[in-house]
Amino acid sequence: MAVPQNKAELLCAITINFDRLMKDLFDVPEEQANYKDMEGHAAGTVMSLHDLIAYLTGWNELVLKWLAQDQAGIATDFPETGYKWNDLGGLAQKFYRDYQDLPYAELLARLGRAKDAIIHEIEARDDDTLYGQGWYGKWTMGRMIQFNSSSPYANARTRMRAWKKSRAII
Repeated sequence: MAVPQNKAELLCAITINFDRLMKDLFDVPEEQANYKDMEGHAAGTVMSLHDLIAYLTGWNELVLKWLAQDQAGIATDFPETGYKWNDLGGLAQKFYRDYQDLPYAELLARLGRAKDAIIHEIEARDDDTLYGQGWYGKWTMGRMIQFNSSSPYANARTRMRAWKKSRAII
């Protein structure tokens, strides 16, 4: 899928990639979601499918935080307070911890709600706000949303499908 260049393409990319991911997730037996045998987001680590969904949920909720701060006129500490772009593995570990106690089904529902909220936020903005100017350095708001929603959905689906194949779930 091409990189979205406007609001309509961004909404389409998020919807398509999320729907594809969810379709593949729903046939994973819940009891297998916590096995830590998938390559993690930080070098030399392993994660579970639950952790992968926690990672996506964490990033989606972070995007919502950024958008809320922007709307309130509050400076955003990208990517997250206490983390730099060169420590995304550490941020991933934080997301795993943040959601570790949520049952798998609840975590999937929370990811769905976060994605729906992102869609709502995008729909409330026009193309110029999303793609007409830099928002974080050279990156537009739309591109930052895409980097942290539709692209990770597609990446997670690729990881998850390989994991499912290794476990003979496919």
